[in-house]
Amino acid sequence: MLGKEKHKVLVSDPVSEKGIHMLREVAQVDINTGLSEEELVEIIGEYDALMVRSGTQVTAKIIEAGHNLKVIGRAGVGVDNIDVDKATELGILVINAPEGNTISAAEHTLALMLAMARNVPNSATSLKQGQWQRSKFMGVELMKKTLGIIGLGRIGSEVARRARAFGMNIMAYDPYISTERTEKLGVQSATLDDIFQQADFITLHAPKTSSKNYLVGAEELSRMKDGVRIINCARGGLIDEKALYEALVSGKVAAAALDVFEEEPPKKNPLLELEQVIPTPHLGASTQEAQVNVAVQVADKIIHVLKGEPVDMAVNVFVIPQEVLSEVEPFIPLMKTMGSFYMQVFDGRVEKIEIVYGGDISEYPVTPLTTALLIGFLRVMLDSTVNFVNAPIIARNRGIQVKETRSKSTSIFHNLVTVHVTTGEGVFTLAGTVFEGGDTRIVQIGDYRIEVVPSNYMLVNKYIDKPGVIGKVGTILGNNNVNIASMQVGRQKIGGEAVMVLQIDNLVTDAVLQELEEIDAIMSTCFVEIKDMLTRS
Repeated sequence: MLGKEKHKVLVSDPVSEKGIHMLREVAQVDINTGLSEEELVEIIGEYDALMVRSGTQVTAKIIEAGHNLKVIGRAGVGVDNIDVDKATELGILVINAPEGNTISAAEHTLALMLAMARNVPNSATSLKQGQWQRSKFMGVELMKKTLGIIGLGRIGSEVARRARAFGMNIMAYDPYISTERTEKLGVQSATLDDIFQQADFITLHAPKTSSKNYLVGAEELSRMKDGVRIINCARGGLIDEKALYEALVSGKVAAAALDVFEEEPPKKNPLLELEQVIPTPHLGASTQEAQVNVAVQVADKIIHVLKGEPVDMAVNVFVIPQEVLSEVEPFIPLMKTMGSFYMQVFDGRVEKIEIVYGGDISEYPVTPLTTALLIGFLRVMLDSTVNFVNAPIIARNRGIQVKETRSKSTSIFHNLVTVHVTTGEGVFTLAGTVFEGGDTRIVQIGDYRIEVVPSNYMLVNKYIDKPGVIGKVGTILGNNNVNIASMQVGRQKIGGEAVMVLQIDNLVTDAVLQELEEIDAIMSTCFVEIKDMLTRS
């Protein structure tokens, strides 16, 4: 049980019982499948998490009604059925299980390739009908044939590994995969044109983009090698089905094996009438092992989210890679604290934020750190619903420009994060660092060098550096039962302007602040409360 009451999770599509069992360890789980959009809208408001497969369309209307939703989990790879933009806007994490069905999908691709090469379905049907037509079902070997893989991600890579075992020559197109990676897989990097012109078999493993254009349309089919065989176990809509039908009828394409369609289930699709087509009803992930894997992976991530713990993968938020997590994660509390501290100390409407990452931290992924800073800024302006999912969008919608800069050198620190904020009042600076052991420090406030240990309650005074000021501040706080835990002072010269930061154990009332401001040498004073910022979640 998490806290006094369990969280509530709605499962709206059939998933593995193992995943359900995991969720029930920490949450109340309601299984309610086959609901319409209106029915989901009516009940979703009481749930903290929603777990779906491909059968539920998670629309903007449903997401907007999910007032308590923290996470939407897709027990599978694609999230085409989830309005990710709306979820992101509302700060709801969207997670999936991109690795859970990798092997199943790769094996199904090879199964279809072999079935197509050796006419397995048609010959089996013929034999069952009492016919013995060996010559009609003459096939081709995979050995020494060229396989063109479009999309060399997890599934495409596993297909490549297995195709090598058949002695195939493998070409792959993927603009996001390095040449080094393709070489390790024993694959030749290629352009789409190379694949269209040279491949005997072409298999698609690319995502469906928002573009209305087909990845493979009539023009692409015309550039393919005569007698090519095509497999699609990725997404419906990647291939223009009308153009594919015409290419199959003309003989340009010898055969096609399709596990996915533009409309599912397909209705009156002429492709299903062709002997050259091997159709399967979206079975890529339909193995016992894959169904368990995706449910377990998504359930595990949902549990992490409900516990307020970070997840290692998400669709709509940058996640720190596991291999560098120990180096980057300690900076998250610093960044949230600096954002909150700035907004409570400095004035002016924020127009631009420039973050300079200096030293060792500059060599790591810093996007989550920038987002953490924005969370600190925006939670002071707005409320606690600002999180790692929606903070960048909220900042952009408020017209705040954000810029990241990296520098390998710093003055005296191994790591230094310097934040320059441009407002209508001018440019203000705040800097911080993390020492060994995760100890955070604010080391610059405006023009003043200082070493502030952040705490939940702080008092920041700008004053003229002269004898007696600190004593008067201490006396006023003591008279009002405000205990001082520690204090740091920064100044540029004796007798000049200085800044004083006190870590205190109590809230400070407006009346106490008024009393402090009446000290002659005090130029300004403000109370800073750091809420929920000193943690990494």
